[in-house]
Amino acid sequence: MKKIMNAPEAYTDDMLKGIYMAHPEEVKYVNDDLRCYCTAKKKDGKVAIITGGGTGHLPLFLGYVGEGLLDGCGVGGVFQSPSAEQIYNVSKEVEAGAGILYLYGNYTGDIMNFDMAAELCEMDDIETRSIVGADDVNSNANPDTRRGVAGIFFMYKCAGAKAAQMGSLDEVLAAAQKAKDNTRTVGFALTPCIIPEVGHPNFTLAENEMAMGMGIHGEPGVWNGPILTADELAKESLDTLLGDMPVAKDEEICVLINGLGATSIEELYILSGSVRSILDEKGIKVYRTFVGEYATSMEMAGASISICKVDDEMKQWIDMPVKTPFYTQV
Repeated sequence: MKKIMNAPEAYTDDMLKGIYMAHPEEVKYVNDDLRCYCTAKKKDGKVAIITGGGTGHLPLFLGYVGEGLLDGCGVGGVFQSPSAEQIYNVSKEVEAGAGILYLYGNYTGDIMNFDMAAELCEMDDIETRSIVGADDVNSNANPDTRRGVAGIFFMYKCAGAKAAQMGSLDEVLAAAQKAKDNTRTVGFALTPCIIPEVGHPNFTLAENEMAMGMGIHGEPGVWNGPILTADELAKESLDTLLGDMPVAKDEEICVLINGLGATSIEELYILSGSVRSILDEKGIKVYRTFVGEYATSMEMAGASISICKVDDEMKQWIDMPVKTPFYTQV
């Protein structure tokens, strides 16, 4: 294992210390707990949006805390859920009089701890709503049990924009739901990653082997086999995505080409070009394309493709400027 760190067990907290030292004007922590990550620019009367999840996926989850997006994040260890107490402490800090939306990935530990935090908030007369991202098509045929991966970016953008427009709690929830209903993702891995406290790869792939549908924690995919070309990856992924969420000719979508941590930006743009060529052939209009790292898996090589079907309202939300220490859109 070759990583820049002090001790494996200090990996998450040392990372957080570095973030707080580098960006003190933008983010802070509360209750002397580094893992209670909050915006430093609270806005009275605005719905607060809180996310949470394990370390190892930057900029997901904490990387989207900032202006025009989220207000707080419970930070777990590498690939581990944050505690209910941490989520609750973040909630008390960022709640600004309009209630809280919990928006996070569809994972059992996260659901349990966010539900417990919501019960604690209820005892304090803090109103909450909850919604989970569940965009990973290959993870399950049942949409309710799919994993939440990079497509949660569109939920963050739409909910964050509606909250910045001073929408009500139910309106912010509806914006997140609209993005969720219209977003699908397919991902694939070329290499495993190494969890610092484990010290060895979390799965194995042969030299010329890839895994289609692999999860961001190393969950099994739908097949392992020879590495496909960018054109082949784009075709299989779009066949799956459009098979699950049909998009008619002349309808508009946003495309997100996401790197999993060790994939060069050059490769992502090759993949993006392959995706766009197929969409153009089908007559599907692309409103915006996002290329980069939006939800990683430590140093895993691979990528994911997300599509989000948009209307005029969603386009306005997605275009809204945002600024966090990890992501800026003007």
